[in-house]
Amino acid sequence: MVRDRSLERALLFNFAIHGVALLGMAAFLLPALPGGSDAPDAERIAYIAAHPWLFRLGWLPWQLCAVADLWLAVALVRVAWIPRPPAIGVLVLTIAAVLPDQYAQAVWITEGVSLAQRDAPAYLELERALFPLTAGYGALGYTIAALGWTYCFAKAGTWSRALSILSVTTWATMFVAVIAPLLPEGARPSSKFVSVANGIGFFQMQIWLFLVSEYVLRRARPYEPHGRLARWKHPGRLGRIWNTLANSRVIDAFLQRLPELTMKSDIADVVYVNYLVPAERVAAIVPPGLQLQRLGPDGAYALFTFLTYRHGHFGFAFLGPLRRFCPSPIQTNWRIHVENPATKHRGIYFVTNAITSTIYALFARLTTEGMPMHVLRGELAHREGSFELVLDPGGGSAPDAELALTRAEEPVLEGAWKECFGTWRGFLEYCVPQDRSMSSQPLKGRISRHEIELGIPLDRCVPYQGTVTSRAAQAIAGEAAPLCFVVPNVAFTFSLEAYDRLP
Repeated sequence: MVRDRSLERALLFNFAIHGVALLGMAAFLLPALPGGSDAPDAERIAYIAAHPWLFRLGWLPWQLCAVADLWLAVALVRVAWIPRPPAIGVLVLTIAAVLPDQYAQAVWITEGVSLAQRDAPAYLELERALFPLTAGYGALGYTIAALGWTYCFAKAGTWSRALSILSVTTWATMFVAVIAPLLPEGARPSSKFVSVANGIGFFQMQIWLFLVSEYVLRRARPYEPHGRLARWKHPGRLGRIWNTLANSRVIDAFLQRLPELTMKSDIADVVYVNYLVPAERVAAIVPPGLQLQRLGPDGAYALFTFLTYRHGHFGFAFLGPLRRFCPSPIQTNWRIHVENPATKHRGIYFVTNAITSTIYALFARLTTEGMPMHVLRGELAHREGSFELVLDPGGGSAPDAELALTRAEEPVLEGAWKECFGTWRGFLEYCVPQDRSMSSQPLKGRISRHEIELGIPLDRCVPYQGTVTSRAAQAIAGEAAPLCFVVPNVAFTFSLEAYDRLP
């Protein structure tokens, strides 16, 4: 697993650093490179002489690209599911490419800069010697090695028809770009042609690296029936675009590294729908490293809840009074109660979540580890003594529900409810004070905890009864009868995402 993770990181670093290198070339190198612009040689040399550190800064990402290629080549050799002989060939070719390429770059940013500042004709002579080494021999070695990447990943099955088509156009363009500087001087295309071909080739290679990384990451993170890796389907227009973003393992890998920020919301009308279900019905939902909180004298039951509410200006805490301009979408959380046996932390695991805002759903799904947020259409109507709720997933992947509830007297628990909780107050004491959600990331070897602040007084929980219709709830709870209550308002604060080692 460690070796697989090294390959994943090598691919992600390759994608990221090549993107940075292309931006650096556009910002710092093009005015200095032969063919990079229409500027005459004198202007290019003057640019290097006047801005030596910008020139060196422009080359730095390309030097890191060589490190990335070496890392990827070594990772391919070490991974068990990649064919060994072609992986070794990739490593040999990469080393053969790095040597002339990095030698040329090292001389260019040292002796080349010095000559540009004091002897322009000598600089041009050196440039004519160095350009074929990096843009020709080095790039040719990298391109042949990339053909080896193609064979390795295709043979391993982390592949698609789109990648096959893209590989043909990408590597064909790259071959044209790298062979051109090696042709006899009379048959050699202009430096500008080489630069343009390289730009087109590298742009295609970025798409290629993204797609390959996506399939490699999905190999270890396949779709699951619930939780963060459940397939995400948007119900509205532009669905394919949103689906691509939400289901992307690559985008998720980059955004998960962003720091968590405190968020606040003045929540209203929290409708709880609770089911006491046989523990075995939900035991399979519990992620690795966590265990189900079992209820009753023999641990035969577990509590499953979906609660729905309307946010009140949901946004970052640092916005202060400006948070009043944030929207107030409807959100629904579907959860079971779990425990980390190693730390004894208790909390809830989100089987699924959904919200009536695409932006909030994508943000939560891609930047947190425990929120499998989907998108739905929702209506939550509160009249005196009654609530009506509609959760409509449309054609998307969110859960569904229709509720019509009226205020009720405090119930007297009977049967399994009484066995598990004793009294209505005992039930609320278990169900309500859940200020922590947890999920596991086996590939990272950790349990993540989301610490929140609710502080709901139990005497504000008002019992309701009525009809509840939900295919999604029935799939988990079967024919169990729900027990419902409402909390009028809650001051919500998301304060911390922390991690514990996976037992």
